Amino acid sequence: MSSVAKLTFVLGGARSGKSHYAEGLIAALPPPWVYLATAEAGDAEMAERIAAHRSRRGPQWQTIEAPRDLPAVLKSGQGKPVLIDCLTLWLSNLTLADADIDAETALLEQALAAATAPIVLVANEVGSGIVPDHPLGRRFRDLQGILNQRMAARADRVVLVVAGLPLAVKGTL
Repeated sequence: MSSVAKLTFVLGGARSGKSHYAEGLIAALPPPWVYLATAEAGDAEMAERIAAHRSRRGPQWQTIEAPRDLPAVLKSGQGKPVLIDCLTLWLSNLTLADADIDAETALLEQALAAATAPIVLVANEVGSGIVPDHPLGRRFRDLQGILNQRMAARADRVVLVVAGLPLAVKGTL
C-alpha cells in the first residue's frame, strides 16, 4: 500500500473490505490517527458490528462519534490523519433526520477543502444493485450516488474495493 493522498475516497459494496483497506492507508502514516465513526448502535447486531470495527484498531486510534455533524467534528481535528467511516451511514442519518442533504454535503466539502492532514473517506457503492421498490430506498440510492460523485470529483485518489482487492479508479494505489 502506498502512502495516502491528501484526500482518498474508498468505495465498495457491503463486506467488500473497504474499511479494512482504508484503515491500512491511514495506519501507514505516523500516529495518532482519528477515526470519525458515523454508525449508531440502534440494535444489538449493530452494536456487535461497531465493537468488531473497534477491536481491529489499536490504541493509536482516537475514535470520535459523528453520526450527523461530520463537518464540525472534522474541522476540530486538524493536523491528524483522519478516516471517515462511513459516508453512507452519515447520509442515512441525515436523510432520516430530514436534513438538507445538499447543504450538509456542501459543508462537508468545505471542511474537506480546509483540512491540513490526509483524509480517507469510506462509502458504499449502492447503485450496482436492483432498483429499490420503496420511494425512500430510491431516494437514498440517488442521494448516495450524487454524494459519491461529489466526493470522487474532489478526491485526489478513488479506490474501488471488490472482494478485498483495491482497484484504482482515480490516481494510483
